[in-house]
Amino acid sequence: MSKGLTPGAVLVDFELPDDGGTRRRLSQLQGDNAMILMFGRGEHCPRERQHLREMVRFHQWCAVAFTQLVTVLPNNLHDTNKMRITTGAYWPFLADPDLHVQRSLQIEEYTDPHHRATVPHTLVLAPGLVIDKVYVGYWSGAGPRPSSFGWTCRTCCGAPRPTSTQPRQRCGRLGSGPTRPPRRCNA
Repeated sequence: MSKGLTPGAVLVDFELPDDGGTRRRLSQLQGDNAMILMFGRGEHCPRERQHLREMVRFHQWCAVAFTQLVTVLPNNLHDTNKMRITTGAYWPFLADPDLHVQRSLQIEEYTDPHHRATVPHTLVLAPGLVIDKVYVGYWSGAGPRPSSFGWTCRTCCGAPRPTSTQPRQRCGRLGSGPTRPPRRCNA
């Protein structure tokens, strides 16, 4: 059972090296945006690789959704960088080689005697590292599908930010039918 990973709690602002060796704080990576933080099993796991490949397609939407994506792996810098490169991911990957974060959150994998793996957790964080949602597992099982993050990020961060001072234009011909109010998620 994880420790302190409950909606409404503030996640500890830990600092870990990225795949290039530069130490990064979570709060610096998040800025004032939403963040999806993924704790992965490790470089050895083929399911982890497949999960990250699915997230590569989702990551294309993160910039326009004001959302940061970060992965933490229980590996050394070499293996963390290897995982990022082999999956085609280009968001920050952090290494937890000494397992300090894994142990402090109590998310050690207990079924794998051969690797220092982490039970996969995905956290959706509102600004200020406030935990909005916690998923345990992969998208192929009990975890979230990448498509579910869009609604999740919108609900945790409130109204969308304005992207322009120009009025919105509808698709199609002007006056080509009734307009619909924007859809709202009441989750």
